[in-house]
Amino acid sequence: MANYPSPPFNTPHQDHIPGQTSLMTPKPDHGEQSYVGHDRLRGKTAIITGGDSGIGRAVAIAFAREGADVVISFLPEEMDDARETENWIKKAGRRALLVPGDLRDRDICAELVDRTVAEFGQIDILVNNAAFQIERSSLADVSEEEWDKTFDINAGSAFRLSRLALPHMPRGGALIHTVSVNADQPKPKLLAYSATKSAIQNFSGGLAQLLGEKGIRSNVVAPGPIWTPLIPATMDVEHVERFGADTPMKRPGQPAELAGAYVFLASDEASYVSGATIAVTGGTPVI
Repeated sequence: MANYPSPPFNTPHQDHIPGQTSLMTPKPDHGEQSYVGHDRLRGKTAIITGGDSGIGRAVAIAFAREGADVVISFLPEEMDDARETENWIKKAGRRALLVPGDLRDRDICAELVDRTVAEFGQIDILVNNAAFQIERSSLADVSEEEWDKTFDINAGSAFRLSRLALPHMPRGGALIHTVSVNADQPKPKLLAYSATKSAIQNFSGGLAQLLGEKGIRSNVVAPGPIWTPLIPATMDVEHVERFGADTPMKRPGQPAELAGAYVFLASDEASYVSGATIAVTGGTPVI
């Protein structure tokens, strides 16, 4: 097991959401030097939203090393991180397609699906991972605009992309949604974010039942505190310094530690797994 860093952390606050990997100290581990593939996704095509950094980058690297071609969706201002992820996909010998854009825009969602189908012919895996959050100390500090934005990015894009992708998914296809331990244990300073994660988990469970006869599976991964650029960009300095210290393992998880859960759910090994939640929380129970 890798000796991953524990708090306290001294990483600078980032003013831009969702943040930039290169400004973080310590740097997140996305499995660049450790993940070894075994052809579990050979011949498949995957879309990963928020694929430029953090959990999305780790999943993109793992999928590529397992044999999948990877399409990543990201905000235009995150192009540097997206190019880095693209390089890792290509180093694995797989094709990469970058589709920048804000997933609140219905046309961008349609473009993402249309370009994937035009380039690769079908969609085998959709990972709804893109997310927005920001800490607020009181309900009065949460504006209606911010509430709507959080739901539109997190839950809205999961709905839109699932709906658009499904006609292009064959039997054996997999929908994987990133939720959070906060779906079961909501955080008072992350009211909107926590609520969206519960909504996505419920949405996934409904889809699992709706799509069962089509042979398409829908599952969620529920991470605990994971060390990604979103953390120093959306949380106060004191929280960032002690991030992950309140878990049983006394540290945050690294993006690389989630990749295996996504690979399993995307693979044929999970052919009878649908409507499930895989918790990756450092010991915090999700029951």
